[in-house]
Amino acid sequence: MASDVQLERRLGLFPVTNIVIANMIGAGIFTTSGLLMADLRNPLVMLLLWIVGGVIAFCGAFSYSRLGVAMPHAGGEYLFLSRLYHPMIGFLSGWISFIVGFSAPIAASAIGFSEYFTRAFPGIIGLENTVPFLSSGAVKKMLALLAILLFTTIHLRGIEFGARVQNYLTVLKVALIVGLITVGFAWGEGDINNLASGESYAWDFGGWKTMGLSLMWIMFAYSGWNASTYIGSEIRNPSKNIPLSLLTGTGIVVVLYFLLNILFIYAVAPENMSGVISIGGLAMGNMFGRSMERMFSLLISFALFSSLSAFIILGPRVYYSMAKDGYFFRFVSDVNPNRNVPTKAILLQSGISVVMVLSGTFDQILTYMGFSLGIFPVLAVLGVFRFPRLHNKPFSVTGSSVPPIIYAIAGTLILLLAFFERPVESAIALLTVLAGVPAFFFFKRNHHSKVTARS
Repeated sequence: MASDVQLERRLGLFPVTNIVIANMIGAGIFTTSGLLMADLRNPLVMLLLWIVGGVIAFCGAFSYSRLGVAMPHAGGEYLFLSRLYHPMIGFLSGWISFIVGFSAPIAASAIGFSEYFTRAFPGIIGLENTVPFLSSGAVKKMLALLAILLFTTIHLRGIEFGARVQNYLTVLKVALIVGLITVGFAWGEGDINNLASGESYAWDFGGWKTMGLSLMWIMFAYSGWNASTYIGSEIRNPSKNIPLSLLTGTGIVVVLYFLLNILFIYAVAPENMSGVISIGGLAMGNMFGRSMERMFSLLISFALFSSLSAFIILGPRVYYSMAKDGYFFRFVSDVNPNRNVPTKAILLQSGISVVMVLSGTFDQILTYMGFSLGIFPVLAVLGVFRFPRLHNKPFSVTGSSVPPIIYAIAGTLILLLAFFERPVESAIALLTVLAGVPAFFFFKRNHHSKVTARS
């Protein structure tokens, strides 16, 4: 029976670390800095917030590494919250992951890929002149759908093959970013005085609300620091490789993000940077001209390709874990006996992502997505302090309680400030969470009925 086949521990440190890096480096770093500058209007404050966000992400990765070692199985915070608090809390985190956490970023990465790919190769848009009833927007959507279908097919072939593809994409992406930073600072035309320009920042309540919302966007760019805990059941030597992958991957990304933002500010004055989404292309155009702008657009398209691939790997493992516990559609727990992958979970997630691409509304819910994804990691991190008492296991946090406390306090403050700044999107996010409560009892009742019938 397909449902009796289990996931196997086949992944070592290198591919798992690559998955963490690929999951983190995505649309956020290449689109948010210009939007942040529009609100903050101060380069040093923006850089400070990127550093703060990196510290928060590192504290989260440290905390999750402790939980991942204690519970080295698939599911991430669904698994953690179910065991540390209550199955319903775990279900609600998986519910948000299903609706928002993975399918939406897959759609966003695919759309971002198509946008930057067509900027690098504008001739593709010319198809609208040769094919009747085909607009440029339709061409971009077709490219986005093809990207999702391509990587769905790749990851249906098995975790080892998919991980090899992920390794190549991630190494290429990091190499391109490092090369960009090196070339930009060594030979690019910019002005280091841009760092000291901009307006003075107002440290009143309005300013703090803006900072809270800005940090929420930055944490969206850092999201993925917990990636390897979602595939804990497929990692060899999890007590070693889960912590190393989380901390190494997060540390590399924090450094890259900080250097990229300094490069953006070096290349573009704050007043010209404000509100620009494609800030990377603008920076390269300022430093090297149009040809480098096109090349950097291609770089971003590869970066988003890699992120899309990582999301397709991780999300189905959450739904698989939920279904194994009886809190999701049972067929989602089926594992292909030949490929050892949760085939139906992968197909379900990709189908939802396709619908999101076709709907074209994802850009309107970015704040909603950021708020939704910030809730449950705070609860999971606090679970570090509950684990020893609940499970009576040697899971000491003596001397290591500071990172979880920092993450929990910072995460809570970000959510509160973002709620005051954007109450509508935040309220919708909370309603989405609450909508999962009746769904939980539905699956629980059905699961109990089937267990009773079998006995």
